[in-house]
Amino acid sequence: MTPEQVERYARHLVLREIGGSGQNALRTARIAIVGAGGLGGPAGLYLAAAGVGQITMIDDDAVSLSNLQRQIQFDTDMVGHSKVARFAERLKALNPDVRVDPVSTHLDADNAQACLAEHDLILDGTDRFATRFTINAAAHTLETALISGAVGRFDAQVGLFARPGPCYRCLVPELPPQEETCDEVGVVGALTGIAGSMMAIEAIKWITGAGQTLAGRLWIYDGLTAQSRTVDLPRDPDCPTCGAG
Repeated sequence: MTPEQVERYARHLVLREIGGSGQNALRTARIAIVGAGGLGGPAGLYLAAAGVGQITMIDDDAVSLSNLQRQIQFDTDMVGHSKVARFAERLKALNPDVRVDPVSTHLDADNAQACLAEHDLILDGTDRFATRFTINAAAHTLETALISGAVGRFDAQVGLFARPGPCYRCLVPELPPQEETCDEVGVVGALTGIAGSMMAIEAIKWITGAGQTLAGRLWIYDGLTAQSRTVDLPRDPDCPTCGAG
């Protein structure tokens, strides 16, 4: 590392769980983040600050005024601009060490594997179950670990899905009959920062080998009571994505 990098990452380097080897692992890591919004924003900011070598941001949306209540990576003068383009500028300004690849596209079954291939980890910050299913299927096929986050109202959850453990569809096997999004039910803005930061912590732990990750477990947070719990997720033998059949 250069003297500037030693100073930049000094608080990581003194952690015995990360140290020089962990920081080098972050420096060579390639992470794809799907969704540059409320969850992808704080996750991307903290991962860029942590020195992740390459971050691919995937989103086809433009910044809207209603985003700014929670997507604090954007400013008012960015309304109408491409999310990934402006977020890439923000990440590069935060840490020039990081290579940021903005991909302005809608992820679907036809392009998911191509967009997500050759990454060490995938973060899903989207808000539609169909898109989550597509990302999960691609991650399973590519044998790449997946961190999935979700928020609504005052509730948040984060899980890490990796072989040989359960996949996301072991948790949610079918599309809910009545899907609720933040547009419809609302979300307190600060909650996205909590969940997105949790996704970043799990990513750092996964890359560096620090501590115990959420692999095979789900973290659930209730913002109204400030209580959280972590539950084990069994693998479903009949899962439509990773099941034996």
